[in-house]
Amino acid sequence: MRMIDPLLLEFDRECSGTRKCLERLPADKLAWKPHEKSMSLGQLAGHVATIPAWIGGTLLLDGFDLAAGMDRPPLDTPANILAAFEAAVKTAKGAMAQLDDAKATGEWTLSNKGQAIFSMPRIALVRTILLNHSYHHRGQLTVYLRLLDVPVPGLYGPSADDNPFK
Repeated sequence: MRMIDPLLLEFDRECSGTRKCLERLPADKLAWKPHEKSMSLGQLAGHVATIPAWIGGTLLLDGFDLAAGMDRPPLDTPANILAAFEAAVKTAKGAMAQLDDAKATGEWTLSNKGQAIFSMPRIALVRTILLNHSYHHRGQLTVYLRLLDVPVPGLYGPSADDNPFK
């Protein structure tokens, strides 16, 4: 078993929960924000949907320079957000599948205009940014859904909205 394999299995399982959240996006509320400093529902959902593409698209490289920018698909409808997520998942899984242990432990650097921001082994990038960062924002997304009175999907068991024991 390669070092990346447990993370790849975790990513597969967690994508199901993320997909459930993205499938519940109300089209008429994408501009809604819970606070003026917050991202809109559409921005947050788009971020959640595209994190895997960013990681997958750069994981096999030595790093990424923020000054290069990123191509972003149109994220103006729930259908486009969900489609971007599905494409991003394929990209991330494809990149992770190519990581042998030597490449997984190799250094990856995030920079801006050539100035290093941080460096870490690729496997740590998968854990901290692809997985943990995604979970953080998915958690925010479930709060947005709750505040908008959209039924929140169960992620690790039934939610209050689909609890069979009510």
